Order: sequence, then C-alpha cells, then structure tokens
Amino acid sequence: MKNQSLLIVTFFCAILHVSAQEAPIRKEKYTTHNKGKFYIYWGGNRETYSKSDIHFKGNDYDFTLYNVSAHDKSKGFHIDYFNPTRMTIPQTNFRVGYFITDKYNISLGFDHMKYVMYQDRAVNYSGYYPNEGSYGESLPNGQVLLTKDFLKFEHTDGLNYVNTEISRVDDISKWFGIMNTDILQVNLTEGVGGGFLYPRTNTTLLGKDRYDEFHISGYGLSAKAGLNITFLKYFFIQGELKGGYIDMNNIRTTKDKADSAEQNFWFFQRILVVGGVFKI
Repeated sequence: MKNQSLLIVTFFCAILHVSAQEAPIRKEKYTTHNKGKFYIYWGGNRETYSKSDIHFKGNDYDFTLYNVSAHDKSKGFHIDYFNPTRMTIPQTNFRVGYFITDKYNISLGFDHMKYVMYQDRAVNYSGYYPNEGSYGESLPNGQVLLTKDFLKFEHTDGLNYVNTEISRVDDISKWFGIMNTDILQVNLTEGVGGGFLYPRTNTTLLGKDRYDEFHISGYGLSAKAGLNITFLKYFFIQGELKGGYIDMNNIRTTKDKADSAEQNFWFFQRILVVGGVFKI
C-alpha cells in the first residue's frame, strides 16, 4: 500500500512538472512598466494672464502702471509648427523626461509663451517721467493712455519659461474597458515645476530706441494636470491644463542698463502636444 501511494505521488509530480514546462509564458506588455523610459514631446499652447502692476525706472524716471492687461499672440493651427526652420516662432512647448519609477518622472522643458500688453487702454499710474503729456498719453482724469509713443511692452519672442517638473502618471485604461494597453492606453498625469524666465522683451519706452534682447528676468512656479493617450506603445497625444505664478524683477527695457521694469502675474496655459516614449 505504501509503495502504491508513493507511485501515485510520483506520477502526479511528474504531470505537474511537464505541465509547468509546457505552459505558455505570457510576455509582459511594454506599457506595464515605465521605469527607465524616456519621453519627448512638442506642441502648442494658448495663454491667459492676470492683470499686473508694472514698475519702470531709470535715471530720470520712476513710475508704476496699475492693473495692466495683456494677451497672448497665437497663430492657431499653423504650418510653422512643422517647419524646422520656423517651428520656434509660434507659441510652443518642448519637454524631455525620464521615468524614475513606474509612476513618477522628472523632466526639463521650455514653454515658449507670448505676452502682449493691450495698447490704447487707460490705466492708473503713480510716479514721474520726462516730457509728460508729449506722447499722447495724458488723460483729464489723471490716468494715462497706453499709446505706442508712450509705451510698447511685449514678451513676444517670447515669455520663455525654462523649467523642471516632477510628474505622476496613472494608467486608467480599465475605466474604458481597454485591456491591451500596448495598442491603446489612457493615462492621467499631474505635476509641479519651477524655473526661470528668459524673455526677449520687445519694448519702446518714452521715445527711446526699441530694445529686443534675451535676458534672464525672474522666476516661475507652476502646476499642471493632463490626459495622455498612448497608442502602439511608443507614441502619444497629450492635453494639459497648466497654471502658475511668474515674478519678473529684472526686465531689460532699453540698451541702457539703468533702465528696467518689474512685474508679477498669474498665467494659465492650454497645451496640446504629440510625443514618443521609449527605452534606450
């Protein structure tokens, strides 16, 4: 009886061993893990800005304009986004990142925004400047009109926000019944970042010569949330909503280094990009 029992146990162990050897090995999906992957993306944006107080100072003037409004300068969907010789001209976003875990990545990016002060609007001001009233700016109620002879003020090439981000990515494909994420994957992403402003500020001020040179002018902080759709493992489209705070305390306005401006404001970006994710 003992020998029969031993024979049965040996028989079943042999079957299990053979079954384990013959069982198909399931290949893990490329999209199951992100750690060690790089990604890169490129796209466009639209912006909205809060009002801001702008302080101008130089050797013979020191004045502040209050609650100044500004807008972006979008080209809409344009061939320049795909023309290698002109793709830095529109409002664009570029980012390169690396996944340090399956869910978290760090990245370096360049948000090329554009900021244009509205002309011919009346604003309050305080302070002094030479030749008051000679630029068509004086109003009877004590305000000033933002004529081009008085002031043109734009960060149009551009309001360049160079920043690092740490972001989280969560696969939500199962919410939509998607099982093969190597074909189609849906992700939520959110992150925070910070960096410096490197604008090329286009300015004419108080009849002085136009100035338009790159200069590190301040810092920014931001947060974002977005939806990522990855297809065929390696390619994705991503939409983001991104908001933040910008403090520019050293804006160059003329060729004279004694002339400068400072302002701070909030911004809100709507971003659409295309990109790829891969391992090296």
